[in-house]
Amino acid sequence: MEGQKSAEEEEASHKRGVLHKWQGYSCTVNPEKVLLPRPVLQAALGINHGVLLTDGGLVYSFGELPWKQDLRSQAVEPVLESSLNGQRVVHVSAGSFHCGAITEDGGVHMWGENSHGQCGVSGLNLVPNPTRVSIVDDETGPPELVWILDVACGAQHTLALSGKHEVWAWGTGCQLGLVTNVFPVWKPQKVEHLSGRYVVQIACGGFHSLALVRSLPSPESCQSCMDKCGQCQQLRYTMIDKDDHVIISDNHYCPLGVELTDVKQGQKSKQGSPAQTPKTDLSEPDLGFSEDFCPSQKALDGSYQDDTGTKREDFHSEPSSVSMTDSSEAAQQHLTRPRTKSFPYPNEQALKDYLRRMSDQSASEHFEAVSLAGSRPPSRQTSLKDPYRLDQSDKPTFPALGTLDGSSSIELSDFAPVTSPDSSPHSILSSPVGHCASPMVDSVCDYSHEDSDNKVVSPTDPLTSNGSEDTCDTGLVTARNRLSPDESLETKNSASLIDVRIDFTEERSRRRSLPTLLTQVSPLVLHRANYSKKGASTTSDNSEKENLLPSLFTEVWSWGRGQEGQLGHGDILPRLQPLCIKSLSKKEVVKIIAGSNHSLAITAQCQVYSWGSNKFGQLGHMNSPSTVPHLVKMSDGIRVWDAAGGQTHTVLLADGDCFQPILYYTGEQIQTQNDSQAGTYTQTPALLPFCMNIGYVSSVFAGGVSCVALADQNVMGFIATLHELASAERKFYCSLSKLKSQILRPLLAQGSVRSYLGQTSMRLFQKMAGCFSRLCHLTGQHATSLTHFLQHSRDVKTLAILRKAAIFLETYKDYSSPVGNFLVMGGFQALVKPSQECLGRKLELVQKLLERKEKNVSPSDLLLNLFYMPLQHLHDYGRLLLKLATCFDVTSVEYQRIQDGCLQYEVLAHLLSKQRKEAESTHAFWKNFSGKSLESLRKPSRRLVCESGNKGLTLQNAGRFSVNWFILFNDALVHAQGTIPSKKFFSSHFVYSLATLWVEPFSDENIGLLGLKLTTPEESFMVLASSPEEKGKWLRAINQAVDDALGIGLDGGDMSLSGNQRVEPPISRTATHTFTKEGRLKDAAYSGRWVSGKPHGKGTLKWPDGRVYCGTFKNGLEDGFGDYMMPNKTFNKYDRYKGHWKEGKMNGFGTYWYATGEVYEGSFQDNQRHGHGMLSSGRLASPSSSSVFIGHWLHDKRNGYGVFDDITKGEKYMGMWVEDQRQGSGVVVTQFGLYYEGAFSNNKMMGNGLLLCDDDTAFEGEFSEDWMLNGKGVLSMPNGDSFDGIFVGEWGSELKVAGTFIKPCLYESEKRENIPSVVGRYVVPAEQKWKAVFKECWSRLGCETPGQGENERAWENIAIILTTSRRQQRESVLSPGTLSRSQCKMLESLEVIPQHIGPVTAEAYDSIRRYIIKSCDTPLHPLGWLLETLVTVYRMTYVGVGSNRRLLQQAVQEIQSYLKRIFQLVRFLFPGLPEDGGFISESSGRRASDSLCSSINSDTAQLGWIVSSSSLLLPVLLPRLYPPLFMLYTLEREREEEVYWDCVLRLNKQPDLSLLTFLGVPQKFWPVSISVLGEKKEVLPNTKDACFATAVETLQQISTTFTPADKLQVIQLTFEDVTQDVQVVLGQDFLWCMDDLFPIFLYIVLRARIRNLGSEVSLIEDLMDPALQHGELGLMFTTLKACYYQIQNEKTTGF
Repeated sequence: MEGQKSAEEEEASHKRGVLHKWQGYSCTVNPEKVLLPRPVLQAALGINHGVLLTDGGLVYSFGELPWKQDLRSQAVEPVLESSLNGQRVVHVSAGSFHCGAITEDGGVHMWGENSHGQCGVSGLNLVPNPTRVSIVDDETGPPELVWILDVACGAQHTLALSGKHEVWAWGTGCQLGLVTNVFPVWKPQKVEHLSGRYVVQIACGGFHSLALVRSLPSPESCQSCMDKCGQCQQLRYTMIDKDDHVIISDNHYCPLGVELTDVKQGQKSKQGSPAQTPKTDLSEPDLGFSEDFCPSQKALDGSYQDDTGTKREDFHSEPSSVSMTDSSEAAQQHLTRPRTKSFPYPNEQALKDYLRRMSDQSASEHFEAVSLAGSRPPSRQTSLKDPYRLDQSDKPTFPALGTLDGSSSIELSDFAPVTSPDSSPHSILSSPVGHCASPMVDSVCDYSHEDSDNKVVSPTDPLTSNGSEDTCDTGLVTARNRLSPDESLETKNSASLIDVRIDFTEERSRRRSLPTLLTQVSPLVLHRANYSKKGASTTSDNSEKENLLPSLFTEVWSWGRGQEGQLGHGDILPRLQPLCIKSLSKKEVVKIIAGSNHSLAITAQCQVYSWGSNKFGQLGHMNSPSTVPHLVKMSDGIRVWDAAGGQTHTVLLADGDCFQPILYYTGEQIQTQNDSQAGTYTQTPALLPFCMNIGYVSSVFAGGVSCVALADQNVMGFIATLHELASAERKFYCSLSKLKSQILRPLLAQGSVRSYLGQTSMRLFQKMAGCFSRLCHLTGQHATSLTHFLQHSRDVKTLAILRKAAIFLETYKDYSSPVGNFLVMGGFQALVKPSQECLGRKLELVQKLLERKEKNVSPSDLLLNLFYMPLQHLHDYGRLLLKLATCFDVTSVEYQRIQDGCLQYEVLAHLLSKQRKEAESTHAFWKNFSGKSLESLRKPSRRLVCESGNKGLTLQNAGRFSVNWFILFNDALVHAQGTIPSKKFFSSHFVYSLATLWVEPFSDENIGLLGLKLTTPEESFMVLASSPEEKGKWLRAINQAVDDALGIGLDGGDMSLSGNQRVEPPISRTATHTFTKEGRLKDAAYSGRWVSGKPHGKGTLKWPDGRVYCGTFKNGLEDGFGDYMMPNKTFNKYDRYKGHWKEGKMNGFGTYWYATGEVYEGSFQDNQRHGHGMLSSGRLASPSSSSVFIGHWLHDKRNGYGVFDDITKGEKYMGMWVEDQRQGSGVVVTQFGLYYEGAFSNNKMMGNGLLLCDDDTAFEGEFSEDWMLNGKGVLSMPNGDSFDGIFVGEWGSELKVAGTFIKPCLYESEKRENIPSVVGRYVVPAEQKWKAVFKECWSRLGCETPGQGENERAWENIAIILTTSRRQQRESVLSPGTLSRSQCKMLESLEVIPQHIGPVTAEAYDSIRRYIIKSCDTPLHPLGWLLETLVTVYRMTYVGVGSNRRLLQQAVQEIQSYLKRIFQLVRFLFPGLPEDGGFISESSGRRASDSLCSSINSDTAQLGWIVSSSSLLLPVLLPRLYPPLFMLYTLEREREEEVYWDCVLRLNKQPDLSLLTFLGVPQKFWPVSISVLGEKKEVLPNTKDACFATAVETLQQISTTFTPADKLQVIQLTFEDVTQDVQVVLGQDFLWCMDDLFPIFLYIVLRARIRNLGSEVSLIEDLMDPALQHGELGLMFTTLKACYYQIQNEKTTGF
């Protein structure tokens, strides 16, 4: 078996990963096949050696290996590096004479030549075997090992790319990019000048280095926006914060940022910077597009155009060739460019002077002196970066983007027409790297989308402003979504490098790896939202996204020696620090390659740029100068997607006519020994003829004079299908790029386009261009990812087209829509003329791009086919995925996943094809329709479904001379009317939105079976079909159109191939409609739920006058819970009602906020206050008064019992009302202690009444007005004197008295005691108070009158109330989530009704009691609402001014009345409960656990429960009413309490034994010893507060309880504690007698020091359950009461 397995593996290794090696390019070259036991995954070549990585992570070395002692003198075949076994290597690299490898744990292993430190191993010149090199980041605390992703080797140096995408270097030379002059560098160091930037790839030449850097910075970058330059200490950035946007510029350029050497003293460079170096023979000329152009800037700042023009004119007046180097040139440009006043710079003049001095010095002195004297690059400088991730959970609202004026034809961020250097207008489509503020705009656009992973990818060309419908129509997954979480740490160490010049008038000085600094929103706003909605993703997720959809926004940075021009900066000067190659920053570079002395860059468009040494033609072109990147000339249709560079040659891997890759070679020919020709080479890429014979090449490598290709054989068609997929995608992207650059760009730049298209079509065209740009960018990303896929994983589960299918589907759908809209509006016909002006009359370029040979195709159809061409690629996706699926077993996961993806793309292709047909038919309809009366109906998104031109549908009862035409669109049904003589002219038309259209078949005797009934919100009408078939056709068409308009058929219909579409749309739906007909709803706009043409359900209704209703509807009327706001013009505020409605009127409980400041909370009926309610008036209502009324209302007026608290006057009225006036019995109390009870009439005290003062002065008699005495009466003085007669006058002023003065001399105390007995004669009985509250509760239970109703219906109403309330609380907009989890659980428990059959048992009674407690704790329950309302009215009555001791009796009676009436409700809900005072026997298996809630029936001696309103309800009610009630008790007992408390204080000064003696406690009860902390201590004569301490502490708890039952339980426990203490001394058989018990208990009461004992006693006595009065508890309470009175009468003078 093992032999068979190894044979299979060997056979497989011969089919995939086969290595082919050759030299030169002649036709006689025959590549040598290198056979290894495993497939080769990667190769790397040095000068004379190579390294191979095979499957399984094994590494082989071959060639000349002088560092291995036993292999120094010979070239060897591949030999295994055994020291790496078990390490699992994932990447290898080869320098000139050393090697490197990366293991899967992120470790670096180096071996080979080490004389310059390039292996990072100190002390050895040769490292024979792979040795691990530790890369440690010392800046972190504690220092940590750096995870390495990639390594690149040069001649004397090595670079490593970390997991944080930072670059580390070691070795020797300026190519390290380190800030050091000490070489070699043995320990790896971070390249600080790339810190903070996201490096994608690294490459090493012989003595130079390259880095591919993502141009979008990581987030958290705006923190350093005002940082200073590390060398000249000047601010590097300026910021102008305008009203609606912020402009940031970093014009500061530090001339000390570069060391330049190898220049002779006094010699000036004849070559300018790349920005000004003439470019020749480039594939895409520099059109001078402003990278900082923001489309709405012109609209925001009218002076922008003039300023720009002025600056450009001055700037381009400079000589094209300047006598400076890069450094001084930048400074000089900064000085010569004029500045505007609107661009302030901190310390501007000082900065100008400084830079002028530095630039003059740079121009006159040689650079070495400058470098040595002044160049001290900072080790760490912070660069300004923008946050690009936007928080979608926050969803901030950004300022509206300004619309463009007629002179501005720009809608896309990089579609920016600006003046080029030759002042001629150019196209406005830039290269996809995005030139203007597109990344920033993109981040702004992203906020409106839920999942950025499922949206489109291009920050390049989104619509930024024009007022169009979809300014940000897609969320963009830009590179910022793929930033690792560690990048936030990188940004803190970002370094600002040389040549940083950003200004919105100088596009070519822009470096895209720095932030996009021109934006219309504040950077602070973006910084606050710099994290995506899903939070920071993991590193693995980021790397996955990078591999699936890699960023195309890249830059190429280079540094090191430049004597051959290999740095690409337009000179031959070295660079000690990384510097961006600006001419490549817009080319979408996706791969960089470094030869020994030349460099290559491959773009997403499969173009190759080369620069550096061209002595042997290795650049593939003869363009001059070779110091800047130039395009390698390839034949048409040849697309290069991989390349490699050696010492003097370059090898290219490309697509040709077929999808099998082909190889090209350019450079030196390697001669054989027999060849007499010497020094031959090719200057242009030459095809290698053997490439078609070695299989499907996936990668090429080069080094020294050798070339290597990795090839695979086509096993089961899998490899061929992958190559076909990748090749097709690359070809497709090249086509899209050509369309964008050669068609769209010129058209958008042409000034006449807007005049031909018109405003609407122009916006559609711009939007179409923006969507096309996003599609183009996504395609470029996908093509790049497929190349990476071919060369690495080849796991189909990781294919971006499958893993990120949602992005592709959404992008194609987003593109299809504007193309169809443009077609419907006749855009392609209008576009013909400007296209012919721009592209030629026959549109040859369009025909060429279409690759069609059809003849006699109209120009408009050519343009139509051109822009629909990208959508045809969906079929290619489906075809290739289906072909790929055949390579797998049908049961495999891969097969299923590919089939699912294939189905998705085919379904989408079918959908988009259907949409195209609809758009074409709609366009044909409008084209054939010559009437102008309906032209207003023509909208971009509107599609024709069908129309009744053949009289298939007519209006019922139409006139003989009328014509009715029905047109069904995808969003509306149009009914046009006219007359027969003018069939093409319709006098009127009506538009019915499909969202609010209901259709149903209708038949009767009059119209037969051909009728259709159409229902709209404001009318219904009948139409007649010409035949049953026509009727069925229209019925299906309308139903399907309605279904699609509602959005229901989007997924279930259009995206389904099964055809299972809905037959009928739902009757209930959500829609918006504005009413037009006269009536209550005229001009009102309703948005919400509908049923059969009427608002029904939740919705919002808005009137033009400002009225707004948001709530529920029923049959077109407000019904249920709603929120209504109505403007009040008098106060310039809103009246607002929030509550229940019925049949369009306020009905039920609600709250009304008046514009006057008054607030009413209570019941309504027919838009009037009716029932119980509370009206609060504040300062806004009346500055001179503030009051609160709570009570009964009748037809918007106070009527019945109510309490009116006049806070301003300090008076409170509690009594009857009639017609908003006090009428009948009532009570008035004032803040000065006056108390009046009596009759009221016409809002005045009129009739008999009783008036009491705080000093007990009383008057009982007749009153005529408020506080006006007028008639007979008796005036009683506190001392017992009285007047009996006729009184006239106002109380508190002079009184005229005619009567008898009585001065009693005996029985004074009896007379005074008679006064309180009179109080309460004129008050409203407690049973008459708050009847409306109880009535409301009964009505909520479904009872019209108290006690009259059905029990089952009551429980049904309770269930409905609880369910509805929970839903309202849960869905409330104003207070979402108001219910806590415990409250929700309580509501759920209330849904379980205690059940019992027959009489209530003890178990059932206990469950009923628990249910009542829970229901009273929940205001949503009717009992809970009742209790909460009663607590409110009680506190309103007896708090504040109502806290008058005269009201105590009424307060107690009111509580007793509450108990009685609530108990009636409880018995209604639980009919099995006995009457008040009834008895429930305890079952045999259960005993009463609560001695106060259970009792023994004296007749039957049976244990059980006594059911009473007090025992059942008082524990729930009294704790809520306790504070105001107890306050009344303390006020009433105030004088007695003072006497009692004075005695308590005196007697408590005595020691225990003295007090016991004084109280007459027999000595046998005296404790001899006490226990203190477990120790026995003897009671001494001076011992205090020690005897009976336990009982004292227990009795003190009486003040912490509320109900009489709880207080009685405390008294009982106190007696038990006393008994236990005594039994310890006298034995367990001791029995009390009252003579012994009373003095001891008196001692305990004194020691307890209860402050308001009299109030406690009175409360117990008034509210105690009658069943407990005559038992043991009653006796104990009597003892306590006796002690209280005894203490008051104790004579303490002896102490």
